[in-house]
Amino acid sequence: MRKLPQDFAISSQKGLLPIHESAIKHVTGQAIYIDDMPEWPNELHVATGLSTEAHADIVSINLDKVRAYPGVVDVIVQADIPGDPDVSPVLSGDLMLAGNFVHYIGQPIFAVAATSLRAAKQAVRLAEIVYQPREATLHPRQSLERQEFVLPTHTIQCGNATEAMAAAPRRIKSDLYIKGQEHFYLEGQISVAVPNEDGGVQVFASSQHPAEVQKLVARVLGLPVAQVLVEVRRMGGGFGGKESQAAVLGCTAAVLAVRNGCPVKYRMPRQDDMVQTGKRHDFWNSYQVGFSDEGEILAAEYDMVGKCGCTADLSDGVVDRAMFHADNAYFLPNARISGYRGKTHTVSNTAFRGFGGPKGVLLAENVIEEIACAVGKDALDIRKLNCYQAGKDTTPYGQKVDDDVLLTLMEELEASSDYRARRQAINAFNKQSPFLKKGLALTPVKFGISFTSKHLNQGGALLHVYTDGSVHVSHGGTEMGQGLYTKVAQIVAKAFGIDYQRVNVGSTRTDKVPNASPTAASAGTDLNGMAALDAAMTIKGRLQEFAMEHFAIAADAFAIEDDQVILGSETMGFPEFIKLAYMNRVSLSSTGFYKTPKIGYDRKAAKGRPFLYYANGAAVAEVIVDTFTGEYKVTQVDILHDVGDSINADIDIGQIEGAFVQGMGWLTSEELSWDDKGRITTNSPANYKIPTSADIPEKFTVKLFDRANSEESVYRSKAVGEPPLMLGISVWCALKDACASVADHKFSPPLAVPATPEAVYYAMQAAQNHKAGMNGEVAKEASL
Repeated sequence: MRKLPQDFAISSQKGLLPIHESAIKHVTGQAIYIDDMPEWPNELHVATGLSTEAHADIVSINLDKVRAYPGVVDVIVQADIPGDPDVSPVLSGDLMLAGNFVHYIGQPIFAVAATSLRAAKQAVRLAEIVYQPREATLHPRQSLERQEFVLPTHTIQCGNATEAMAAAPRRIKSDLYIKGQEHFYLEGQISVAVPNEDGGVQVFASSQHPAEVQKLVARVLGLPVAQVLVEVRRMGGGFGGKESQAAVLGCTAAVLAVRNGCPVKYRMPRQDDMVQTGKRHDFWNSYQVGFSDEGEILAAEYDMVGKCGCTADLSDGVVDRAMFHADNAYFLPNARISGYRGKTHTVSNTAFRGFGGPKGVLLAENVIEEIACAVGKDALDIRKLNCYQAGKDTTPYGQKVDDDVLLTLMEELEASSDYRARRQAINAFNKQSPFLKKGLALTPVKFGISFTSKHLNQGGALLHVYTDGSVHVSHGGTEMGQGLYTKVAQIVAKAFGIDYQRVNVGSTRTDKVPNASPTAASAGTDLNGMAALDAAMTIKGRLQEFAMEHFAIAADAFAIEDDQVILGSETMGFPEFIKLAYMNRVSLSSTGFYKTPKIGYDRKAAKGRPFLYYANGAAVAEVIVDTFTGEYKVTQVDILHDVGDSINADIDIGQIEGAFVQGMGWLTSEELSWDDKGRITTNSPANYKIPTSADIPEKFTVKLFDRANSEESVYRSKAVGEPPLMLGISVWCALKDACASVADHKFSPPLAVPATPEAVYYAMQAAQNHKAGMNGEVAKEASL
């Protein structure tokens, strides 16, 4: 097979740009993931024995048959862990192995190391465990009723929602249950641990947070953190599912590796992964909104209950971000937003692309759709009326929306997508079509960029320039397919003024950049790119000082452009100049560091600036629905998204497309279900449907909003990983619009999340019943 050159690039709306640094390796199968690494001759494989009860005491456990199974080398329970068994990312309660008590079906109780994964999987089935069941809480509504929470409730307020609600000419009061989502990364959870001669261990992890894996492996082994090395070269997807919950695999493999003095691999089969690991949180939202006869929101009261599972994990930040985004793009002059961290006896839910933001945004857009039907206007007009703009620019938590982008972006997309003409055509179609109905929606997103935990907003890098002019950069961010390594290489190349192919980005390793934050919150490029830029500018400053002294030139006579070093009237190739600097003992290595400025949130006052800036976008979705079956198709999607001054437009557009489809999947086909015992029933690709190529809209247009970031981000770019996922909400709103058309848009039927064909059918029935004079309560119950 002919190999393409490493500097192969593709044309773009912004010129010639490098492709993803691993793109060729991905499509040719040369990219090495952990399961592709050659196995050691004495490598062991792990499987875990799982709880079959949601909430129970363990009365007795007999593992004799497990230990006797052919190929089994070691079996451990919690008492065999040499250090602390708690592997919680933030607080406590997440255990590597359960002790005398289980909190959810699928909780690991013991671990087996065997000569093959098959042997380990067969052996765990032989365990004899007796339980004493307890009553289980399985739904967030139950956790609210029973006041069972993993963390205290938090409330954000502005104005006086109670008085404004009482005075509002119109009010709506309802609830919306929003189901979660399985991460379904292509590469499942996996770690390999290799013990070293000093009693420490190296862990190869598929993790978004190597520093956390390092810390927790050290904790369970009872070692200093410095004796644990964690390396991540790439992941086959993460989406938040490998931010906190990847650590337990590294911990389990490490304990068994050190005990047995040999390498140990722990790779979860897909079904185990879907049972044992957390999902996107379900949310049960109850709300009341007061508004004017024109549709302007005057008051809002939201109660948002997250299904956190049995422990806190990252739920505090998830529920916070849902609350921070319950306004989405809309000014709420009087609001009370309360977030409840509901405890349930199910697997502890965790980060997912967007964190809790999508739940808040969807609630806001659902409210807009209902107001539009109530006042008899197009939902886009209600959105524009309530949109953040001059004079209406402060969020409920007190942060000003300084960047006046939203309304301009929405109006630009309204024009470019020909929204008004399409609306008229769809209205005409629906009037003459009794069996097929079309829907249309333009929805915006305003997404805050920064970790809501302030201390995580920091990044580090280590940069070396070698004597041949090649550059090696390490940073704390991880590559999960999103193009972070490519962007960091571009940032360093631009900083030095050299060719992109000179820059090599190495694996993320905890011995190169310590204490790194997770690659999450869309902050990977913002933090690590700025840290790499800082390191590059430090070295470039040294080179300038050397040039001024050696060549007796002024500071402004020195520059590096197009791989050439300008030295007054002379020029020199970059490698030649670097070698000269080395011979004159100039340091060609530097660390870099960045901490996000301006941010800070006073939790006690529930006011502050949790985000450095907002990323914005909007999407127009058009659907067609069969009223007899609820079957539908997304026929056209137009997106305009704000990424600031894009570092790599092609990578950004790819992220927008992928995020949109993933968001559409969450809202349409990806339905998580549990039985009444707390056992997940959607536990494999056979019964959990992610979008396929057949689900991509027939017409799919993505354009970038051409405006640099007003904040001093890296080269004035904006984050792109999470915000476009919420553009998929346009599909759900378009389906809701199609259903409402059955009742001539005089009634907004409740539509379940996800809006499966069955859910759409029930919403259609609700609209038909309303038109016939019924109240649609049957369909509402079905949607819950």
